[in-house]
Amino acid sequence: MKHTAQTALGAIAALCAIGISVPATAAWEPVRPVEFIVPAGTGGGADQMARTIQGIVTKHSLMKQPMVVINKAGGAGGEGFLDLKTSGGNPHKIIITLSNLFTTPLATGIPFNWKDLTPVTMLALDEFVLWVNAEKPYKTTKEYIDAVKAAPAGTMKMGGTGSKQEDQIITVAVEKATGSKFTYIPYKGGGEVAVQLVGNHVDSTVNNPIEAVAQWRGGKLRPLCVFDAQPMGYDEQVADGKSWKDIPTCKSQGLDMEYLMLRGIFMSPRATKDQIEYYVELFKKVRATPEWQDFMKSGAFNTTSLTGAEYAKWVEVEEKRHEVLMKDAGFLAAPGN
Repeated sequence: MKHTAQTALGAIAALCAIGISVPATAAWEPVRPVEFIVPAGTGGGADQMARTIQGIVTKHSLMKQPMVVINKAGGAGGEGFLDLKTSGGNPHKIIITLSNLFTTPLATGIPFNWKDLTPVTMLALDEFVLWVNAEKPYKTTKEYIDAVKAAPAGTMKMGGTGSKQEDQIITVAVEKATGSKFTYIPYKGGGEVAVQLVGNHVDSTVNNPIEAVAQWRGGKLRPLCVFDAQPMGYDEQVADGKSWKDIPTCKSQGLDMEYLMLRGIFMSPRATKDQIEYYVELFKKVRATPEWQDFMKSGAFNTTSLTGAEYAKWVEVEEKRHEVLMKDAGFLAAPGN
């Protein structure tokens, strides 16, 4: 055995001496297709981001194995989260998250918490915009809110994705801030929500920019304000001679509230350091591509990115904030559910 080991070491030394490099032990990488779970329906912001990432990874050959996007929207996304939770030790499953990472367990009581998963990276933060149909006369947030307050309570309809999730949380916060009352109409995804507003089946929505930009460009929808502390940082013209940066903040329009949504990546439980690092590096490469930059611009995303302890800390703070928001809205699951 000793002689064999010495022979091997001698062979390696000989290779190095003539200038042939000897590869170190390879770091972890996927050995079969990676399931990229979207805990939401097709056409919404999370789905669009996941499929954009899939396209970038394929175009630039960033993985040797294929990435397969799978929508698991059942139970307000609980289906997707529970799938990943029960796939401990399987590094070939990742999930893109939105605020239902917090809202779904709080509203339904399902046995899931973000700490059941392994944080990888924050890709960006998604904005929320108050939209109305372009055929309607409302040009400012005040004009629209005044119309809602003047109408009989509940006659004005707010469309949104799901029940007791971010869109309805924002709707309740608007009601409390203005003394108005909407009838909230839930739909399966942000794409459907935009279509319903174009068809005048609802009076307003709080869709993400990426979910309604096509209808804005087409002259069908009008943005009134963004639920952020500052205007979006994109000054290229989008529609009506306006850029995303031209949309005022809701705060500046007298609607004193803000809300941003996580677009982040998690792995299944018990992921190893090498496995986490593989995906951290993969998404760094994705974010460096021109296609990603164009996607960020078209969807007016806040491009904040975090990894490691900073990312986990941010998620922990957001979980506590959502618990307060859900409690204020009366959306928390009853004890024992």
